[in-house]
Amino acid sequence: MVKKWLDDKSVDFKEINIDEEPAYIEQIKSMGFMAAPVIIKDDIAFSGFRPAELAKLA
Repeated sequence: MVKKWLDDKSVDFKEINIDEEPAYIEQIKSMGFMAAPVIIKDDIAFSGFRPAELAKLA
């Protein structure tokens, strides 16, 4: 849902698939996240589909 929302709003993003790049798992855990997706941009970081937070990226 996050990818679709970002695509629909024409927001550029870089997807990192932790199944393909497991080195990122520890980084995400160290930030306190235990579930994917994790969205990070500048000083914004959150997990899950949160339209209000996603709108800050648009």
